[in-house]
Amino acid sequence: MNSPFFQSDATIPGSHVVRRIQWLTIAFGVASAALALALRRMDWAKGLFGGALLGWLNFRWLQSGIRGIFETALSQANASAGRGEAPVSGANSATSGMLRAFAMLLRYALVALGVYVIFIYLHVPLVSIGLGLCALVAAIITASVWEALQPEI
Repeated sequence: MNSPFFQSDATIPGSHVVRRIQWLTIAFGVASAALALALRRMDWAKGLFGGALLGWLNFRWLQSGIRGIFETALSQANASAGRGEAPVSGANSATSGMLRAFAMLLRYALVALGVYVIFIYLHVPLVSIGLGLCALVAAIITASVWEALQPEI
């Protein structure tokens, strides 16, 4: 992109919070799995870590989809501002927009498939996978409080 608003990850407002959420999700997953291992619950450790990993993947896929939508909207806005008329949407932009929307919906199916595979093949309790998925929520809350207490400008 040639826009000053979208040059790299470093220039996007809040990108440091997104990175913090990503590593906190994995950290909470590893910490909870380590606690389960300390309690000699290998099945729970696998479920907690697997759920956290699925939560992390879901967040990455969501980030990628939102970034793609943002890039498309920005390029259309730049095109309409440059020509003074509405951009003509070609087959490629319509197809890529539909693919992005499909991919954003598909991520739910992929997470559900991941939960199914972990449950059936690793024989772990569903509750442990669900709690592992909550690592993403805990990471979002922690990163939000962290940013409120120590904002990076």
